Amino acid sequence: MSALVCALAPLVLAGVLGPAGAGKLFGRGTARQAPRTALARLLRDGGRAALVLRALGAVELLLAAALPAPPATPLPGAAAALLGAGFLGYLGYARAAAPGSSCGCTARQDAPLTWRAFVRAAAVLAGGVAAALAQQPWWTAAARRPAAALCLVLAAATALTALSADPDRRWRMPLRRLRLRIAGHPLAATGHPLAATGHPLAAAGAPAAVPVAATVELLERSRAWQSASRVVRSALLDHWDDGGWRILQFAGVHGGGTAARPVLVLFAVDAAASLDTVREPAVRVSVIDADSGAPVMANA
Repeated sequence: MSALVCALAPLVLAGVLGPAGAGKLFGRGTARQAPRTALARLLRDGGRAALVLRALGAVELLLAAALPAPPATPLPGAAAALLGAGFLGYLGYARAAAPGSSCGCTARQDAPLTWRAFVRAAAVLAGGVAAALAQQPWWTAAARRPAAALCLVLAAATALTALSADPDRRWRMPLRRLRLRIAGHPLAATGHPLAATGHPLAAAGAPAAVPVAATVELLERSRAWQSASRVVRSALLDHWDDGGWRILQFAGVHGGGTAARPVLVLFAVDAAASLDTVREPAVRVSVIDADSGAPVMANA
């Protein structure tokens, strides 16, 4: 089985590095995200960070093309292992020097880095070593044991999807929304109900006609935002309406130094309010752990 794993490693690695490289090299979000990454702090310039991210994307795409292509050689695998080791070193620096920054791993997410980024980097390192040690090309190994090869590739794809850089949008956020609707929102803790008694829209559940951008503008002028903005580290990541409230989700970091941990910051704003109708909106704030979903703090 280990020989088959090594033989299939180039194919799996190509599936990891290809999308990540394309996102960095061609993604329109690279220039926007680069100034928020730990790389910008390391290079002291967001523009240089964007150039480095795009160059890294080109390297990843080249490796993604070379790894599964004939003839089979250990060089692409060795290069991928070095890349994975470099990723781990960079992530260690980012976690220590700028825990609230994005790592820029995919150029698609502004959220602070978590343990998933370290696991993905370690997977690239281990996969590169396995590819370099392969004794036969992947197409030969797959032809000899097609069923086992298919199972291994599917298992690797499942694991990598679970470790994806954006699990919230793909699967965690829909599950979290369902859980919140069944068990109650973190904002519904004692003294901080999501559908607060007396809210004019709580019972009716009237649909909001106010644009999301107007709600965000109103939120950013509120006292609630001023008190919680020190935790926020991203632009608006997600939003939805519930019981007359508009829930706005941001990524953030709670605590400092070695105690810093990634969190999700949720603001519940009157869905019908705007700058034209109110000066100080009703806002509820909740901060939950990004990995476990456990409440970290909540206040009105």
